[in-house]
Amino acid sequence: MPLSHLAHDRAGSGEPVVLIHGIGHRRQAWKPVFDRLAEHHDVIVLDLAGFGESAPYPSGERYDMDNACSDLADNFARWGIERPHVVGNSLGGAISLELASRELVSSATVLSPAGFFGRFDRYWALTSLLAMWGSAHVPDALLRTLSRSAAARRAIGYLLYAHPEVHGAEATYGDALAMKRARAFLPTLRAGLSYELENGEGRLGATAPVTVAWGTLDRLLPYSQAATAERRLPQARHVALPGCGHVPMSDDPALIVAVVEETIARAAEQRAA
Repeated sequence: MPLSHLAHDRAGSGEPVVLIHGIGHRRQAWKPVFDRLAEHHDVIVLDLAGFGESAPYPSGERYDMDNACSDLADNFARWGIERPHVVGNSLGGAISLELASRELVSSATVLSPAGFFGRFDRYWALTSLLAMWGSAHVPDALLRTLSRSAAARRAIGYLLYAHPEVHGAEATYGDALAMKRARAFLPTLRAGLSYELENGEGRLGATAPVTVAWGTLDRLLPYSQAATAERRLPQARHVALPGCGHVPMSDDPALIVAVVEETIARAAEQRAA
């Protein structure tokens, strides 16, 4: 039995593609690309356990990578899919790489994945996330009022998006509530104090195609971390996302869809070889 039954939306037909959000976020982060991907694929967008509308893990269960991968694999089986293509952002990117290392996926496209911190980057990211979480804990009425202000929306989204102005009041308010109510946020953040993707230097162990794509304007996990990822994962394809921030799906949806489709095509070529 899975640790949790993950809330999700599903559309389209074809090869399965699973979209995995970052810490404190929710499945609606993928809205800019969901319909486009569903034109050619069976797309499942989920809320991780303890985020969005998904229940947290049972008491005593750790929010570590082993549990995340096991829980996702169990939910894949529950949804009737096997070895899907996965696309992950931030925390979701790290989880996607871990799934690939366990040979549970057909390909992995990861967008600004966690786990490639520099000496000080980890503390910048964790402190920034904690500040965002704390600021979401003002009364709901104030969150709604702030979300109606274009200037406040730009400030709220500054660390996540290169173009926070594209986010409307309802999306901003919904994201703030999701972070405020995320029961997995703090235990996941604590796990991030020591997490590092250590399988590097070619030892990721994934035979499936992997693409690491990084926003050049990422203010939360700076673009300089892309060089660390390239050193540790030389077998992966590495792509810059010009003009994109940490959550690039809304900054340039067409580019993200193209990167995902290219990775999926590589998997098809690999199978045919």
